[in-house]
Amino acid sequence: MPRIIGVIPARYASSRFPGKPLADILGKPMIRWVYENAMSSKLINDVYVATDDERIFNTVKNFGGNVIMTPSEIPTGTDRIAYAVRNIDADIIVNIQGDEPLISGDMIDSAIEPFLKEEDNDIDISTLAVKITDVETLFNPNVVKVVFDKKNFALYFSRSPIPFCRDAQRRDEWLKLGVYYKHIGIYVYKRNSLFKFVNLKTSKLEELEKLEQLRAIENGMRIKVVITDKDTIGVDTFSDIENVVSILKQKTSF
Repeated sequence: MPRIIGVIPARYASSRFPGKPLADILGKPMIRWVYENAMSSKLINDVYVATDDERIFNTVKNFGGNVIMTPSEIPTGTDRIAYAVRNIDADIIVNIQGDEPLISGDMIDSAIEPFLKEEDNDIDISTLAVKITDVETLFNPNVVKVVFDKKNFALYFSRSPIPFCRDAQRRDEWLKLGVYYKHIGIYVYKRNSLFKFVNLKTSKLEELEKLEQLRAIENGMRIKVVITDKDTIGVDTFSDIENVVSILKQKTSF
């Protein structure tokens, strides 16, 4: 059985929501929700937070979590993860977004499972997608869409609705004529694939769409897309916290 670790990159600085990882959600900081949900995975051996901020570092330490301090000049969350795991024994590394407080252990395990199957040994990265059921989500540029081949390997990710529906006369016809998938931003890497990825130069498609996973595709890396029936809410602004709280309150326990 490979050794699998989860890493949650967490920065304090954010143009839209400074201090986001420490935002209070029903009495707990958001980073703790993410950490504890990641710990509920049945396949992950250990979870770490990788941060560049002492406030986040101390918060994680105080609730008993594993945390690694990383340099502030590291440009992306993926680079922060690669820095954090360079001296950690792990065969598979899971990049768990620090602003996904509704991510579940089951979802994380679904993304990991392709690496445990012999027939899928040509995978570099795996990720999740969920079927889009409303027009607003389909046309929202903040929601990333993905298309994949018959073996569920990603062909392209975009902020635009893909594939384009030529026969649709109105927006509400798109979902009647085609099937569309929202990308959920969790990434599972083979160790060597993670370090290969962070050493690649930023690609042209990545620069246009502002989606770093396109760098992997442009360089021939294979991304397996696992379809899930569960969705999450990424927290980008303070108003998103209210949506998360509303969902958590609807659950029988939290």
